[in-house]
Amino acid sequence: MFTGIVEELGEIEAVESLGDSARLTVRGPLVTQDAVHGASIAVNGVCLTVVEAIDGRFTADVVKETLDKSSLGALAAGSKVNLERPVRLADRLGGHLVQGHVDGVGEIVSREPGERWDVVTVSLPAHLARYVVDKGSITVDGISLTVVEAGDDFFTVALIPTTLALTTLGHKRPGDPVNLEVDVVAKYVERMIGARA
Repeated sequence: MFTGIVEELGEIEAVESLGDSARLTVRGPLVTQDAVHGASIAVNGVCLTVVEAIDGRFTADVVKETLDKSSLGALAAGSKVNLERPVRLADRLGGHLVQGHVDGVGEIVSREPGERWDVVTVSLPAHLARYVVDKGSITVDGISLTVVEAGDDFFTVALIPTTLALTTLGHKRPGDPVNLEVDVVAKYVERMIGARA
């Protein structure tokens, strides 16, 4: 479980194609300080399992399902990525409950710069629209954000200077893909209401 508060802006050092899967080598000195084989690290919002961690880098295997359902398949050496370690039960929950299970891929539609912040519009796959509400939470590339406006096929978020400086969203441009994870509580509520109907 994660919170969507990015700890480090890492970098992909290598992508090894393994047929129907891939192995990523990621540089992230902060998140690898206590990483061991089998640990979880969220990479652009995707929970990955550490295969090896050494010298400020870690490797993780990415299966076909993840490559098909997230933007990780588009990563290349040099790509910047948002990194977060799992939350400890004693930690503050600074963002919201994030599983690291991507629900779909959206695309940056537009950016409107303000004096110190940007409003970003992101496309939203139709099957996810029912889970996104004004002032609700959404995870974009692993970043816990508050929805400003929710439409049938888009949503907007306002990015503060910290988010612009310390995450990939400071560099994403219209047309760039982003991983989306909707609020898990909304999915559980829907399931429970459906079971009672």
